[in-house]
Amino acid sequence: MKHGKMQEIALERILRLFELAEKEFAKHPQRSKRYVQIAREIGKKTLTRFPGELKTRFCKKCGAYLKDGENSQTEKKGALIVVKCLECGAERKTGLKPKK
Repeated sequence: MKHGKMQEIALERILRLFELAEKEFAKHPQRSKRYVQIAREIGKKTLTRFPGELKTRFCKKCGAYLKDGENSQTEKKGALIVVKCLECGAERKTGLKPKK
């Protein structure tokens, strides 16, 4: 199997796992955390990069699925977007860094 095709299949599976994580979050937050963990493992094994919109939907430190207002806070600081995980306190900054 070619590397590009493998990454394409992996990306489909990652997106599906994030859909399931969002669907299950209200009733089973631990299950959604497990879905994120599986998606990250798939990404590591196949060297697949996560799309930008998915990068802020999970905590890099504790692996939790983040839902704004429930277990995360999103704050905009200029061009930067800061997403804070309320489960472990880790912050993730995305966007363009201000020029000095």
